[in-house]
Amino acid sequence: MFNGGMNNMQGMMKKVQKMQAEMVKLQEELKTRTIETTAGGGAVTLVVNGKKELESIKIDPAAVDPEDVEMLQDLIVTAVNEGMRKIDEMTEKEMSKVTGGIKLPGGML
Repeated sequence: MFNGGMNNMQGMMKKVQKMQAEMVKLQEELKTRTIETTAGGGAVTLVVNGKKELESIKIDPAAVDPEDVEMLQDLIVTAVNEGMRKIDEMTEKEMSKVTGGIKLPGGML
C-alpha cells in the first residue's frame, strides 16, 4: 500500500512541476502581449503591455480643451485603469487554462 502511495505522490509531483513550468512559460509570453483600450469614445487610446506598463497613449486633439483639462485627465485615468483591468483579465484567463481553473494566491502567478 505504501509503495502505491509513493507512485501516486511521484505522479502528482511530476504534474505539479509540469504545471509550474507551463505557468512560468506563460508568464513570460504574457509580458509580451499588449491590449489597446479607449475612453471617451476614442478621445483617449492607449496600449498597455502584460508587464502593466503603458506603452503608448494617443489623444484626439478635439479632446484637448484648455477650459476643461480635468475632463481630459479623467479620460486618461479611465483608459489606464481599463487597460490594467483588461491585462489582469487576460492573465487570469490564460493562467486558468494552465491551472485547470484553480485559483492560485496572487504571489503564485
